Amino acid sequence: MNTRIRHKVTWGYKAASQRLGLAAAAVCLVGLATTGHAQTPVAQLAPPNAAAPAGVVLPAGYVIGAEDVLTIVFWRDKELSADVVVRPDGRISLPLLNDLQAAGYTPEQLRAQVEQAAKKYIDEPNATVIVKAVNSRKVHIIGNVGKAGTYPLAGDMTVLQFIALAGGLQEYADAKNIKIMRKEEGQDRTLKFNYKDVVKGKHLDQNIALKPGDTVIVP
Repeated sequence: MNTRIRHKVTWGYKAASQRLGLAAAAVCLVGLATTGHAQTPVAQLAPPNAAAPAGVVLPAGYVIGAEDVLTIVFWRDKELSADVVVRPDGRISLPLLNDLQAAGYTPEQLRAQVEQAAKKYIDEPNATVIVKAVNSRKVHIIGNVGKAGTYPLAGDMTVLQFIALAGGLQEYADAKNIKIMRKEEGQDRTLKFNYKDVVKGKHLDQNIALKPGDTVIVP
């Protein structure tokens, strides 16, 4: 084989090798891209009920009351889910389910009521009741304090703490004869509170934890 022919053969072999190398690289890139695109949605997928909306920390013994803000979530049945405010009559309105009693129930008890009502429309309903705001627990203070009025009772609060929250006693307040008005089982009850004794560490049993609806009277 003469020199010119040998050079042509060698050049042709190198060119073919380069073309094969480029083709193989292209196949690898396509494969990587395809694999990447195929895996990305899988990594991003999450179960529809992976997390529930956050609620507030509830005080011990909490039951739902008027003006509380709730979120009712039906997994897999979003058309039934809704944010609701408990009406003054203690009821809430939900899509399809219409009016349901909410006040007086714990969130778990209301969940059971909601799921029972939903069985008319869907099989095996799975609901969650989330309390977003507690507006029903309120206490009141009137008389000779810095800021008389109505305050939310978000957690445990004693009479002494409540008076401090309300700006403390005014100069001419009768600190020895403060009263707490409370309704229990439909009956009005009056509890006495001697501010001067309590701040001195005496008769601390007077410094009771307040309950929703209590009214502190400072003469």
